[in-house]
Amino acid sequence: MIVAIDGPAGAGKSTVARRLAQRLGFRYLDTGAMYRALTWLAREQGIDPEDEQALHELASENPIELEPSGRVTIGGHDVTTAIRSAEIDRVVPIIARHPAVRRVMRATQSAMADAGDTVIEGRDIGTVVARDATVKVYLDADPAVRAGRRQAERPEIGADALVTDLRERDARDAERTLVADDALLIDTTDLEIDDVVARIEQLVRERLPA
Repeated sequence: MIVAIDGPAGAGKSTVARRLAQRLGFRYLDTGAMYRALTWLAREQGIDPEDEQALHELASENPIELEPSGRVTIGGHDVTTAIRSAEIDRVVPIIARHPAVRRVMRATQSAMADAGDTVIEGRDIGTVVARDATVKVYLDADPAVRAGRRQAERPEIGADALVTDLRERDARDAERTLVADDALLIDTTDLEIDDVVARIEQLVRERLPA
């Protein structure tokens, strides 16, 4: 079974998907980490974030591994911690918008998801990567709440800067942050993480084969 979780930055996708996978005993697949890993490697090799062809080749030649422990590797490098920096935050949307890069990533993500019971989260998951997912969920929240959550993750960045960054990121990601027709929409603004997880878990268990 595949559970697809979509939504904008700060909606709670990663935390919800990780906890849900743990409770179900499913594999957790963070597609955003894959784009972050590619961004890290591109910076290490001095590749221009606007050079789509070079980035396509880099992605094709350097498989990304996502381990159950949360460890992320690319090209033999453990980038688990390095990809969570503010600089990666700034550059990853530029790299992720290239169609050639997304084609490589989507093919890898689809193959990973098809390998077994998986909770996969990111953008364009329910609409592109896992169209046949048994359960599709779209998480959203008030922009101010989303900015506050990002502030908690990135305390080194000022609140005003984060609000601006989130607004710009939403605009850049608009074409990829779509709600699948058959997705359950959950507004997480006033919900605790465990409440969101429990709601999705119930839906998943209702649809599990007898």
